[in-house]
Amino acid sequence: MTPLATALALLALMLALMAVRVPIAAAMFTAGAVGYLAQAGWMPLVNHLKTFGYARLSGYELSVIPLFLLMGQFAMQAGLSRALFRFAAALLGRLRGGLAMATVLACAAFGAICGSSIATAATIGSVALPEMRRHGYSGRLASATVAAGGTLGILIPPSVVLVVYAILAEQNIAKLFAAALVPGIIALAGYLIAIGVYVRAVPGHAPERDRASREHLARATAGVLPIAAIFLLVFGGIYGGAFTPTEGAAVGAAATFLTALARGEMDWPRLRASFQATAESSAMIFMIFLGADLLNSALALTQAPGQLAQAVAALELPPLAVVAAILLFYVALGCVMDELSMILLTIPIFFPLVMGLELGMQPDEQAIWFGILVLMVVEIGLIAPPVGLNVYVVNGMDRSTPIGEAYRGVLPFLGTDLLRTALLLFVPTLSLALVRLMD
Repeated sequence: MTPLATALALLALMLALMAVRVPIAAAMFTAGAVGYLAQAGWMPLVNHLKTFGYARLSGYELSVIPLFLLMGQFAMQAGLSRALFRFAAALLGRLRGGLAMATVLACAAFGAICGSSIATAATIGSVALPEMRRHGYSGRLASATVAAGGTLGILIPPSVVLVVYAILAEQNIAKLFAAALVPGIIALAGYLIAIGVYVRAVPGHAPERDRASREHLARATAGVLPIAAIFLLVFGGIYGGAFTPTEGAAVGAAATFLTALARGEMDWPRLRASFQATAESSAMIFMIFLGADLLNSALALTQAPGQLAQAVAALELPPLAVVAAILLFYVALGCVMDELSMILLTIPIFFPLVMGLELGMQPDEQAIWFGILVLMVVEIGLIAPPVGLNVYVVNGMDRSTPIGEAYRGVLPFLGTDLLRTALLLFVPTLSLALVRLMD
């Protein structure tokens, strides 16, 4: 069997195991173990298993993941999502489709202290969906807005997916966070414009304006001041050089915990639930790390990644065409895999290939630019049919809306996603401008 055929067989085995509902980490680990055993034998596999787990999980940089997850759990327990939505609704309620726009704005703000797309969609959706339906929004627009807005959780720093990419690509986490800021703002603006155009082009999905009083806006503004303070403390400290991203995550978790205490929203059961949810999510991520590492080790033995790079080079395609093809592959892969699994499985294969292309950038800038592009297309996979994990999560919260309606509702948001990805592909400065200011 040729190296490429062996690699494809391992990937097919992994997908087959996933199709029969084997957990993703176990599917990756099993495929990797079978591939390693078939190519190297039993004893080399055992020797590899003795060391690879410790080598992966002993890294100090991995501690940033549970700390940011804990920060997000404290934010959810403290009811900060309600405060964010009330402020956004009071600010934007005067516009047509204002509550939908407020939902997107609340998702962006909550994503800045959560870092998870699904958690953002579920948390903001629990507050926003009932309010939008009560004010007369259609199920199509309400569900699609929450699902699409939730994707901002992995665009607006801190992003767990971006942290994982930084670890795999050995890049500076703070610089990747800075690179994601402008694309995140562009994504937010694109979603707001999409809602504004949609409610005017397709009547009947949103009510007229719902103007808030000045007193209500003042109260709502006071409710989000602690959140703004946490954001400024964490990211001001990181970008200002006061502490590292890992230290910033610890400071953010502590500040969010104190905010929850001050609001009277934290008691022993909620504290225990926060740590338990963080432990479960961290264990899931680290198990996927181990499964992906073993599968990538088996793929490395086939030498298929190197052969793929040579084959692409022999085609003499324009470098941007190669990157665009990789991004299209990510969109397709997003139909069957979650974002973390995609990143862990594919970055060891595609990253060396992209770094070997001549794109007129410094190596670290090229690595950061590619990471932001990957983040963009991973986000598309979270809402694109036929899977769209965020759409499924939101549909589970709003059973009255058929999932087909939700998929039709996300089409305008997908349109802005594609435009933004193309813009960032052809104008790298948009994601690199802030990074260059840090040097």
